[in-house]
Amino acid sequence: MKLQLDKALSLVALGVLGVLNSAHAAPVYEIVNIDSYDLQGTLEGTRSGYALGVNANDELVGISKGKKKLSSSDVEGGVIDIADGIAPEETITYSIEKAIIANNFTFVAAQNGAAGAWLPTFDSINGTTPPSDTAVINSVDTFYYGINDAGIKVGSMTAPEKKTENTATANVADDYWYYRDYEFRGVAKSGSTEIPLVPPYTQFVNADKTKTVELGGWSAATAINNNNLVAGYASTAISKYGSDRVNYCLGTDNTLPLDICVQREQYPNSTGTRNIQYQTRAYVWQIDNDVATGIELPLGLTPATDNTLTFTAQALGLNNNGVVVGRSHVYRNNNTDKLRQDAAYWSKDTEGKYQYHWIPMGDSISSSIAYDINDSGILVGSYRSYIQGYLRDKFFVFDTNTPEVAYVTPNDFASTTTDLSSKPKDINNKGQVVGYIETTYDKEKPRPKAGFLYEKSTGEFNNLNKLLTCESKGYEKASDGSWARHQVEVQDGSGKILQYNADILVVEGSSINEDGTIVGTAFIRKPSYQFDKDGNIVIGENGLPLFELSGSGDPVTAYIPRMVVLKPASSGEACTVEDNTDTGNFERSGAATLAWLFALPLVWFRRRIR
Repeated sequence: MKLQLDKALSLVALGVLGVLNSAHAAPVYEIVNIDSYDLQGTLEGTRSGYALGVNANDELVGISKGKKKLSSSDVEGGVIDIADGIAPEETITYSIEKAIIANNFTFVAAQNGAAGAWLPTFDSINGTTPPSDTAVINSVDTFYYGINDAGIKVGSMTAPEKKTENTATANVADDYWYYRDYEFRGVAKSGSTEIPLVPPYTQFVNADKTKTVELGGWSAATAINNNNLVAGYASTAISKYGSDRVNYCLGTDNTLPLDICVQREQYPNSTGTRNIQYQTRAYVWQIDNDVATGIELPLGLTPATDNTLTFTAQALGLNNNGVVVGRSHVYRNNNTDKLRQDAAYWSKDTEGKYQYHWIPMGDSISSSIAYDINDSGILVGSYRSYIQGYLRDKFFVFDTNTPEVAYVTPNDFASTTTDLSSKPKDINNKGQVVGYIETTYDKEKPRPKAGFLYEKSTGEFNNLNKLLTCESKGYEKASDGSWARHQVEVQDGSGKILQYNADILVVEGSSINEDGTIVGTAFIRKPSYQFDKDGNIVIGENGLPLFELSGSGDPVTAYIPRMVVLKPASSGEACTVEDNTDTGNFERSGAATLAWLFALPLVWFRRRIR
């Protein structure tokens, strides 16, 4: 069915929509972290890299995911450059009978970085070691989501592994059981000082108050402003079912040690949910002199005293005026039959207390979320609704200064609303918004995505790939002035020199600063190695790996994600070269850059992993 806006647009909103397709000179961008038609976009030893936040000083934070699975003989003496092709990831499974292996690593990069311009540099949290260090098994997963102009970084971390002797007498896979004190916890890092953002609820006390269980709770820091105010979320109580599971661990039917039983209940199961869940609320922490003071933000509803449902709110962004945005459970229009998870913002009243504000959504909207807000009070988010019979996410803009005026859904690549899903991730004080959007209209197949740049002042909406210089897309210029794809050469284990087309596709804009620097994620093309039935790289007679080949003898390639940095070009034009290059396969390994932020198992909200 055709999407209908829930309220008539104001004259101001109509004015914005009226200039969406007006002529305007869009900026030209160049990718500045390119090295020989490749992106310096992840830490050594990992497959995937994502940039998530950039500040005014051209410093960014990001995450590398997917430690490569290679035997020691594969890389002995540096014979194989594992960056040449696509290697498999370590298989990470969570079991109390297996040692904990981390697969997420934080990094920083900067235009004037000590290690080189925009070179991802490992940044340790909670004792983590770099993924290139194969001599150490790292058990701590770490995440960075934001950085302010003072260089304070925020994110989350897991506790390090602990172990205790496995006393089972049958089917023992190891001599130990493995556990940790908490599954994830917010953290801020100022210089070399780490500031844990401890949630208010970390301990379970049974009904008769005779036993206490250390659970750890959970929290995460999602953004930080220039006043050192951190936004995020934290556990404030345990869910009813979680309480039942802890009581089981305390009961006589449980044959495991208490810590091990609790750990088993906190691990995600085959469906990705956890038996121990928490009442979770949006939270802010003020950091002063490396000490964090937390404040719980109000939920979008007041639960009845006998209500056993698990309610959740999360703060995901904030501006320098302390206005916080995110999402919360709410009874729409105070109707208890309409419980939804909707976009929200929190601002202080005249007494300095945070108050909750719902962004009104109509019945056709199943859920919504707010990601960021600028200092002028312009909020960006997305809602989920059926468009032409399919559930889609659509980017919206909302002015918190005029809350009585409905949100606006900008048109993207057409003069009317399309069914292309889109999500914004960041807005700067110039009203420039970055995020991602689908690029094809086929309803029955997965839709490729591209990063976008939206200019609120003009209503112009651009695919970032259409704004890039030719060099930034993998082309090189011939002596006659023509452009063609750069041919990447790799030597095969058979001794042959194989070639494939260089290609760079920006698939998400995650953050934009006031100078227009955009950071996010791009797909780059890489050839795939051959592997035997045991998952080991097949080595040729010359000691080099063999690549997978197509029927025509060309290397089989796929796209994998890398951190990308785009800057407005000082000269040059946007590339208009078109070709019929085969786009290869998309390697969809962990492209959900904020997976931990949306890991909470909500019955009525599921975030699809891209």
